[in-house]
Order: sequence, then structure tokens, then C-alpha cells
Amino acid sequence: MTLIDYLSAALLIAGAFFFLAGTVGLLRFPDVYTRLHALTKADNVGLGLMVMGLAVQAKSWSAVGKLVLIWILVLLAGASIAHLVSRGALQRGIDLWRR
Repeated sequence: MTLIDYLSAALLIAGAFFFLAGTVGLLRFPDVYTRLHALTKADNVGLGLMVMGLAVQAKSWSAVGKLVLIWILVLLAGASIAHLVSRGALQRGIDLWRR
């Protein structure tokens, strides 16, 4: 294995860790707003690390561009959906969690 392979593996493992952390946050946090925050932040970082890990192994710049484009589209979609879900929860009267 080369240094590129180790770098790629480390980035992919770090991305998987962030996906796992987002899932744990989704299951553990008390209300819809904190769950959305944990899930969107961790998934965006996790996907970014995954894209970087795959981009290191990519054979062409067009493949890297496609990976980055996918990441940007997922970022926009995740932010939009999180906003819609939180706005719907707020309109339905779901209060913020307070200690």
C-alpha cells in the first residue's frame, strides 16, 4: 500500500466516524431541533471527508469535479430539508427543549 492509500483509508474512516456520530446524535438528543442540527452537521462533514478520501484515489479531474458537485448538491439539499422540517415542527407547536 502507498501513502495515498493510507490517506484515503484514513479519510474514509474519519467520514464513517462522523456518520456514526450523527446517527448517535439523532438517537440521543432530546428534541427535533437538536437532532436535526447533529444530523446535518455530522453528515455534511462525514460526506466531505468521504469525498476527499475518494478524490485522492480518483483517476481524473473530472471525477473529482463530479464528487465535489455531488457533495455541494447534498449540502444544499440537507440544509433545505432541515430548514423545512424545523419550520414544520415550529408551526406545529413543538417547543425547543429546555432543561
